[in-house]
Amino acid sequence: MISKPFTARAHTNIALIKYWGKKDKQLILPMNSSLSLTLDRFYTDTEVYFDSDLKQDLFYLNDEKKDAAKVAHFMDLVRSKSELKAFAHIKSINHVPTTAGLASSASAYAALALAASRAAGMQLSLPELSRLARRGSGSASRSIYGGFVEWQRGHDDLSSFAVPIEENTDWNICMIAVVIDKARKKISSRVGMQRVVETSPFYPAWIKSAEHDLTAIKKAIKERNLKKVGEITEENAMKMHALNMSASPHFSYFESATIEVMHLVELLRSEGICCYYTLDAGPNVKILCSVEDSEEILRRLAVKFDKKQLLIAHPGPGVQLINKK
Repeated sequence: MISKPFTARAHTNIALIKYWGKKDKQLILPMNSSLSLTLDRFYTDTEVYFDSDLKQDLFYLNDEKKDAAKVAHFMDLVRSKSELKAFAHIKSINHVPTTAGLASSASAYAALALAASRAAGMQLSLPELSRLARRGSGSASRSIYGGFVEWQRGHDDLSSFAVPIEENTDWNICMIAVVIDKARKKISSRVGMQRVVETSPFYPAWIKSAEHDLTAIKKAIKERNLKKVGEITEENAMKMHALNMSASPHFSYFESATIEVMHLVELLRSEGICCYYTLDAGPNVKILCSVEDSEEILRRLAVKFDKKQLLIAHPGPGVQLINKK
């Protein structure tokens, strides 16, 4: 028996209010709620079909066979929900640098959640898809939706999922990704956040602060206040990275070029351009700005960075099934 193949596309999201720390590692329940912007530029396409003749799940990433252990654990959840016994053939194409702080795992597991569940014969609701995607990667729960999305921390498996804040936003904003390093991170997000939770003396203050930031940024989004959204985004990111530097042993994802970009953004602001930076678990910087200002920001960045390192993205859509060409 070979099931009908399904292919799903999901886009990455960049957290404006960060999730950094789990209260349940198995269920991937976050310590704090978070909020993100789904981007159109970076995405993952994943095809899944089940084959009763397979002895194990097969996983291909960018046409290269990979160890399927982590993906197989996720597929076990799909099999459990669908009561399907067969193993699956999984083929993913990543249109985003992997493991470099550009949220490739978010798009990867959101696409896998939709493609695998449909191939297994299930028609999950969007909240159910968000919960399923969360089990692969926490941030994947947010990539189920487009635009601005909140991942509600909840208190158990059923109550922790993402909800759209403004899915089809008409706000004329964009995000410039400065790709400083595509290499694999020395410290993964999972290892980094766990170290922070266990050792940073400032972690309890982060939880309070993040929840306050979440309330404030939702108000600023509703009011279309880019300055306020940017300020909250930038400060929240810096608080997250300060946690890393206060952990034991301390660590940082910054590189010298990371600091250069941050300084340039601050200089541009002093010249009257409304732009703000944010960083996830990696050295790459994302700059939030208006579409109108993006050309000048790119021009200034191009003085120090190759054009291939400068990628502009706009608000993107939620996960969807696609037809293979």
